[in-house]
Amino acid sequence: MPPATVNLTEAARYVQVFKISGFTATKEKPRGYTASRACAVGGHDWQIEFHPRIWRQSFGNVSHDWIMFRARLMSKGSSGVSASFTCRLVDPTPPANSPEETKSSILRDNGSLDVFLVRLIDLQSQRYRKPKDDCILVQCALTVLEPKKARSPSDAMAASAPSSDLHEQFGELLRSQEGADITFVVAGESVPAHRSVLAARSPVFMAGCFGDMGEKAASARVEVHDMEVGAFKAMLHFVYTDTVPELDDQKGEQATLLAQHLLEAADRYGLERLKRICVDELCAGISVGTVATTLALAEQHGCSELKSKCMKFILDAPSNLHAVAATDGYMHLEASCPTVLSELLKLMLLKGQEQ
Repeated sequence: MPPATVNLTEAARYVQVFKISGFTATKEKPRGYTASRACAVGGHDWQIEFHPRIWRQSFGNVSHDWIMFRARLMSKGSSGVSASFTCRLVDPTPPANSPEETKSSILRDNGSLDVFLVRLIDLQSQRYRKPKDDCILVQCALTVLEPKKARSPSDAMAASAPSSDLHEQFGELLRSQEGADITFVVAGESVPAHRSVLAARSPVFMAGCFGDMGEKAASARVEVHDMEVGAFKAMLHFVYTDTVPELDDQKGEQATLLAQHLLEAADRYGLERLKRICVDELCAGISVGTVATTLALAEQHGCSELKSKCMKFILDAPSNLHAVAATDGYMHLEASCPTVLSELLKLMLLKGQEQ
């Protein structure tokens, strides 16, 4: 009897940070668009378009101009393509009521994935733009599922080769600081690194180290604000080695605290795999003492699965909510994410009606 055929898939991912200069003049532009160069993702050709003014009905009779990003499938005769497209503003201090990230996962009949990122009127706020050159930075990520290729005889031969030690070699490069050409200053401590390694791993570092970002592109010394040096070093170790041994070394709430800091760092620098690792760690470490802070982070960084598990933990028993309300993390949640408390109240009321 021949072996059963198993249809497996694997994901191809493309991430790019776009800089849009002279944004104030955007409100005067007609409803046209600017397109990027074509890129190959998942065996198909794609193009990312920036539409500065798209009219979209909002609430009631009120309408607004939105900025939209579109991933368009350029390959002809491509059918049954499964893809998702996400966009986020690269800004550490966005307004509290604006989306951190929006996502489109349905490929339209015209072969496009559309993301209505933010209302044009909201982008008039200086908090979004770099005042020097009136620009915004938007990180776009396109993920395409494609069939997993069957292993060839050459692959089977390669399986007998020694396991890769690439991560160890890059880890030694980080430890030795040999050839380091950029220094980060975090909480007063200098942390040397290598531009090329950072740029290869993070689209945000790529824009900062080699992109058109003024003095940052030329500077060999960069100040990092609002981040603990331990979390920054752990993030750098992941950038070089794709591992986070620091999380394995910590236990209980200490591991959760580190994962919270690393989640913020991963989101700031576009490190999606590290972000996923932190989400898994935080999901496993939810407790009365940590859940409020974790819930605030989940809301601020677009982690819907983590947010759902935190809310479920709080609502599982009335005693949980009372205990959480007595923690310092609850005060932070109340101040930074008041809309989450409104959601919790609604869910509590619904739960009470069902009982």
